[in-house]
Amino acid sequence: MNGPNLDLLGAREPEVYGHRTLADLEAMVAMRAAELGVEIAFFQSNHEGALIDRLHAAMGESDGVVFNPAAYTHYSYALRDAIAATGLPVVEVHLSDITGREPFRAVSVTAPVCLAQFSGLGFGSYTAGLEALVSHLEKERL
Repeated sequence: MNGPNLDLLGAREPEVYGHRTLADLEAMVAMRAAELGVEIAFFQSNHEGALIDRLHAAMGESDGVVFNPAAYTHYSYALRDAIAATGLPVVEVHLSDITGREPFRAVSVTAPVCLAQFSGLGFGSYTAGLEALVSHLEKERL
């Protein structure tokens, strides 16, 4: 799942987020998911309510979620509550190092209810998040 402005990857602040697009990111993650033998689905919205609705829907469809809440990371208690309410393992990811940017970005209100957080690895944050989620789910099944 991807939050606001991630549909503009490749065009938005390329000095921070790079020149590759959301489609490029999805292709890379899909390839890693195939290597791990897991099925995935993608969702992006610029709207907080749509992201909450998708988290709720994931309860009956998914074993876990890799989620970049984007700017909502820093202030959306509604998303935090939705993550907690689902009971699903959620891994928070960010392309840039949120702790090394503006002070307001250093705080994540969503991370405390997530399984893990990966930040600052570019597209690698997503694959690291996927790998951590799959590892967690495999351990749960033992």
